[in-house]
Amino acid sequence: MEFTLWDILRNLLLAARWTALLSAMAFCSGGLSGLLLLALRMGGSPAVRRLATAFIEVFQGTPLLMQLFLVYFGLPLLGLDVPPWLAALLGLTLAASAYLAEIWRGCVEAVPLGQWEAAAAMGLHRFRQAQLVILPQALRIAVPPTVGFLVQLVKSTALTSIIGFDELLKTSNVINNATFAPFTVYGLVALIYFALCYPLTMASRTLERRLALATR
Repeated sequence: MEFTLWDILRNLLLAARWTALLSAMAFCSGGLSGLLLLALRMGGSPAVRRLATAFIEVFQGTPLLMQLFLVYFGLPLLGLDVPPWLAALLGLTLAASAYLAEIWRGCVEAVPLGQWEAAAAMGLHRFRQAQLVILPQALRIAVPPTVGFLVQLVKSTALTSIIGFDELLKTSNVINNATFAPFTVYGLVALIYFALCYPLTMASRTLERRLALATR
């Protein structure tokens, strides 16, 4: 059976839907978990802070591929049936939560200490200090590294092909084995990844400009 260029591209685009969906779900769930980790890392008891720090260091200090293997092969040992898509989502979520928590912690700490003191002098509770004074300033700082991590996350979904998730890279390998046209197949894959990631960078720059204007 002969594959046309359109046949190859159509199948790759269909697979790219799963790459985009997995990236979005992992980023959203990792972001929520990262916010929780950030709160524990900065406002919990000493024991809780140490646990949150240990979690972050473990997931930042080990390869993502190993984490995916541990989720995919480890959870069934506990009697849990984990399909590839769920293992991919869990693995990426855990990794994203650790990285985003640390990125956002750095952004919060980049806000001058005097801003906390000024907010306290106004009689604001610690939570209100963060909500009204610190976080709006940290948000502007956080946009570039957060979007940069999202771009990395999109590209990291390629690793989930190792545990059997049918995303863009796994589909491209199947197509390449059928067509024996690696330059065409992987060239199109590179273009699709670029098409997924480049708009994120452009949106980040637009958001940065709007936040800069809003704070003037």
